[in-house]
Amino acid sequence: MLSGEDTLSLVEQHRNEVFIRDSLPNWLAFLGYFALSVVAVITIPRMFPELKWYYAVVAYLLAPALGFSNAYGSGLTDINMAFNYGKVALLILAAAAGKEHGVVAGMVGCGMVKCMTSISADLMQDFKTGHLTLTSPRSMLIAQIIGTAIGCVISPLTFYVFYNAFDIGNQDSPWKAPYALIYRNIAILGVEGFSALPMHCLQLCCGFFAFALVANLMRDFLPQKYGKWVPLPMAMGFPFLVGASFAIDMCAGSLIVYIWHRIDRSKATHMVPAVASGFICGDGLWIFPASLLALAKITPPMCMAFASTH
Repeated sequence: MLSGEDTLSLVEQHRNEVFIRDSLPNWLAFLGYFALSVVAVITIPRMFPELKWYYAVVAYLLAPALGFSNAYGSGLTDINMAFNYGKVALLILAAAAGKEHGVVAGMVGCGMVKCMTSISADLMQDFKTGHLTLTSPRSMLIAQIIGTAIGCVISPLTFYVFYNAFDIGNQDSPWKAPYALIYRNIAILGVEGFSALPMHCLQLCCGFFAFALVANLMRDFLPQKYGKWVPLPMAMGFPFLVGASFAIDMCAGSLIVYIWHRIDRSKATHMVPAVASGFICGDGLWIFPASLLALAKITPPMCMAFASTH
């Protein structure tokens, strides 16, 4: 008679066997990335002459490291931070291209890096789902290729219709496109170089970068009973970007999971993913009615805000 843990172990072994049996060879990944890089390096500078071919090469050299970091962070938090990695590339390429072509070159390079880092996180999440559902990685990759090919046709058409149907970019319209203004200003900042950054900005960035490296080394090399108390720098960084409400949400969710595990560990192990999926789906579906309410200028009766007392 097998216990619950033994049964779970057998199921996990079966998942691993299916996933490894149909895994993709590494040479295919390297060859595919190289081939697509060559195509992009040739075609994108022709579409945007401000972006020289060697800047496209730099973008494709930056993308794997940034994509790995984004996939790792997305796995920890289920939040895709590709736009932040794109901003890093935007600053670097805009500063390198100079004042004449820096804005356009930086924004195009930002789009390239952002797309590559974003798809790396999405693909890893899809592979994780495939692992849980006993789906062949090869079948999933073929489906991804078909979907990407369809998207190459559907996405431009959708954008064309949307762009012509609404007054996109007008700051007095509902479709302000605020990110366009933000990214353009970042590109302008990058053209002027790091000297245009606020005082001590670069020093703070380097200091906390070093802190993140040290914290990760401590988590990996200290004994388990000490290393588990070292905070994750990746998780620490997200509240700085999305606000304190994110930290409160994470804390509340973690507390519920902790209490549930203390009350009934076996049931919590099976039910926590289902409850989490319900929270995520419900929050995602609410975006549409929330947008309609915002357009109608209807505000909720109560909201939480954090304001400085100084």
